[in-house]
Amino acid sequence: MRTWVYQLTGYPPSGLAQLGSTAADLVVIDLTKDGRVPWSPQDLQALRGKRALAYLEVGGMENYRAEYLLVQQQASDLLLNTVPGWPGEWYVKYWDERWWDLVVAPRLDKALAAGFQGVYLDLVDAYEGISLSLVPGETRDTLAQRMVALLQRISAYVKARRPDFWVFPQNAPELRAWPGYLAAVDGVGLEELFFYATDRACTDPGCAVRLRHARAIREAGKLVLTVDYALDPRNVRTACQKAREEGFVPYVTVVELDRISPLCP
Repeated sequence: MRTWVYQLTGYPPSGLAQLGSTAADLVVIDLTKDGRVPWSPQDLQALRGKRALAYLEVGGMENYRAEYLLVQQQASDLLLNTVPGWPGEWYVKYWDERWWDLVVAPRLDKALAAGFQGVYLDLVDAYEGISLSLVPGETRDTLAQRMVALLQRISAYVKARRPDFWVFPQNAPELRAWPGYLAAVDGVGLEELFFYATDRACTDPGCAVRLRHARAIREAGKLVLTVDYALDPRNVRTACQKAREEGFVPYVTVVELDRISPLCP
């Protein structure tokens, strides 16, 4: 894998043909066309054999998703505090068996049935954002352990059905230090490793820490995908170059993730 495209919205009426016509080796698209209707095997044929990962959240719930009403009706207590900066989105009790039964397993089944070659899992870092006052007895460490356990369960579930099915969590690379994490994943996707949205150089100490974790994941033999948010051509070139130098697979685009941006050279 050398190039990839990450697009979650803005799909044209022609479906995935434009993505299929790019030179990208891998594409990450939403599990659904619009938050509700999943892609079909026929839809994915337009990708022309590119490896496709289905984006889905495992640590949160958005109010436009098909499962939202179901959760509200049957298990509303799964919804916790809102995700900062994202109206209509909540962190959830991702360790609760009802979350697996109502949301995670059905989403994985849809990805497998559509013919995706893997899943791209967002809000893996939910363990950092959940308000501890809403989950008595939990700590950041126990929530991190619970997230790793969920990744292990997801990996076992999909690989029992398709051994070559990829599991890629997004962000939270520090979880690689927890037992079981590296064995459960095939790689990791990292946002804003070199540029924050938008065009702000990532130079604070936290960036250096995440880069060290990313290097360790790469050295463990896992694929590291990076997505930085920049519009200035100089910053785009810098993000591509820095990622290449680290042995990562880069992509630079807009934070809305609603279009196909030029691939990194």
